[in-house]
Amino acid sequence: MSSAAFLAPRQVTIVRGVWMAVTLVLALMTIFPLVYMVSIAFKGQTEVFSPNLIPKAPTFGNVIYVLTEVPFLRYLANTFVVSIVVTVLALWFHTMAGYALARLRFPGRETIFLAIFSTFLVSLPVIIVPLFILVRWMGMLNTYAGLIVPAIFNAFGIFLLRQYYLSLPRELEEAARIDGAGYWRIYWSVILPLSRPIVASLAILFFLANWNSFLWPLTVASDSNLWVVQVGIANFKSQYSASWNYIMAASTIVAAPMLVIFVIFQRQIMESIKTSGLK
Repeated sequence: MSSAAFLAPRQVTIVRGVWMAVTLVLALMTIFPLVYMVSIAFKGQTEVFSPNLIPKAPTFGNVIYVLTEVPFLRYLANTFVVSIVVTVLALWFHTMAGYALARLRFPGRETIFLAIFSTFLVSLPVIIVPLFILVRWMGMLNTYAGLIVPAIFNAFGIFLLRQYYLSLPRELEEAARIDGAGYWRIYWSVILPLSRPIVASLAILFFLANWNSFLWPLTVASDSNLWVVQVGIANFKSQYSASWNYIMAASTIVAAPMLVIFVIFQRQIMESIKTSGLK
């Protein structure tokens, strides 16, 4: 029984009111920076630091300037291409790896899974120097391959898919095996169609992560023609340090599609977290 069952109705109302007030404060703390960013994006140069959230003289000139006077569309195209390619390739390899670790029996399977899982403890800044040396040795600096290939592997995706495949009934695979299907046929015709919910959730998460990536693209691509939006905004900030209206306009352009995607697909994202067993 919950603790609320031992409280009087008035006490329950008070407790709920307190929790709603706390939730409202946290929500405002989360939303306010986004609202302020959008507010500055439509303010003029002289009004940037004014405390009012609603601009006195709203202008689209900041957005127009960013899209026409700066190669920002190029940055958006680079980010879109990298995000899409990394997402597709990552899901392709991760589904195979997750299925192999969940269903196939081979020596060292658990050791391989623990080795993959242990990479959760290693962040990108720890390995960025040896990774950069490896990419340079392979001749992938200032190339799309340098932006894409190192970003494909993601232990989180393999972990989620393995957990999902462990929950699937083995009877489906056994029935396919009786019909003469091999491992590849089972994976392609049985496992992948059943993986649509988790694959859709991971596709959203991977796309969001790569859309917002900054450290690795900054390290591997010095050519401005290969800059992604986050690197472009960082250099835009250094070039126009006093023009916060332009910087916030660029940030709003980048954030808008991601907010729309998250709002539309938030149910799938929550489902992927529940599927993984992480409560």
